[in-house]
Amino acid sequence: MSKSYACHVCGSSVTPFISFGKQPIANGFLKKEDFGKEYFFEMQVCHCQKCNMVQLAEQPDREQMFNENYAFFSGTSTHMARHFEQFAQTVRTRFLSEAKDPLIIEMGSNDGIMLRNFKGWGYRHVGIEPSANVAKVAQDQGVNTLVRFFDEDTTELLLKQYGQADVFYSANVMCHIPYIGQIFKGISRILKPSGVLAFEDPYLGDVIEKTSYDQVYDEHTFLFSVLSVQYLAGLHGLEIFDVEAQETHGGSMRYYIGHKGQHGITAAVENQVLKEKALGLASLATFEQFRKNCEQSRADLVKLLTDLKRQNKRVVGYAATSKSTTVLNYCGISSDLIEFISDTTPNKQGKFSPGQHIPVLAYENFKKNYPDYALLFGWNHKKEILEKEGDFMARGGKWIVFVPQVGIE
Repeated sequence: MSKSYACHVCGSSVTPFISFGKQPIANGFLKKEDFGKEYFFEMQVCHCQKCNMVQLAEQPDREQMFNENYAFFSGTSTHMARHFEQFAQTVRTRFLSEAKDPLIIEMGSNDGIMLRNFKGWGYRHVGIEPSANVAKVAQDQGVNTLVRFFDEDTTELLLKQYGQADVFYSANVMCHIPYIGQIFKGISRILKPSGVLAFEDPYLGDVIEKTSYDQVYDEHTFLFSVLSVQYLAGLHGLEIFDVEAQETHGGSMRYYIGHKGQHGITAAVENQVLKEKALGLASLATFEQFRKNCEQSRADLVKLLTDLKRQNKRVVGYAATSKSTTVLNYCGISSDLIEFISDTTPNKQGKFSPGQHIPVLAYENFKKNYPDYALLFGWNHKKEILEKEGDFMARGGKWIVFVPQVGIE
């Protein structure tokens, strides 16, 4: 792993500190006849010592990951629907209460789960969503959605048709984009002088503390920290003026960013920077230790599943998530150890998991013949799932977890 790569943010030379081996497209659930055409890439992760950005060394082309067959719909989670409703209300009261005919733009608006709140309040809004199938769900609900990537051309189109934005928002999208500098350049142009960029993504600090290495997959170019986002924003005349930790997606951070000098900077920003330095998020030694922790987690999970197979116990995967692709392929877990993966998403059912080709079956298959153990791939929705699965547990079913450590509960 001695090859160096250029940092996506500052251009410095960076060297991978961990490789997760050959990985397929994380959301590329496929039919049996497509096994031979599957795409793989070596998934390596680097830390830039100049700007502190943690990033993938290389990433597949965006069209391979986000297209008309994209299989993630935000609106399928009631917990996330509540989360976005609450955040929309926060934006409304904090930043839009005195605005005249404000404009809200969302990048990666998915099925309109966030913007439908603003639509309901009568605000001007535009969603930018490159995956046509999920964008159509939003459009059918009357959410104004453009099917395209946010880039220089889209920036010009938005400025021409709508003017500058009061709020530019994205959730679990910013970390997907390797050309992040172009995105921030576009946002700095599209925001009004007093405008606010608010975005949230999985947080590096949580990944390190919990060894939640499944947060690393092809779509996640970056794992952000306040330190790295501060540097990135500063390159484009922007600054973080507030941050808020979030429980979503197993630990996220919400960043509030504006043009320099336009907003009072809260104490939360400096407090988080101090926490990050104490946690070692500016130190390569921290990431070397993270690699060792990942290797230990892999060994523990494979041993547990192998032991259960030896005892003739049935194990089923719960939730065919993008994150599960990293776990299954890094650990080399196939249908020898997991009978199938249960999922409620119709266009994943009847297909096979990327790389390891474990069957993905409808949730009814899980309910009609409970396994002895369910491997909880959707651990970031654990509370919601456990509330739903009281019957499984009442009948003696147990959960296998791997975050923050491997175990049975």
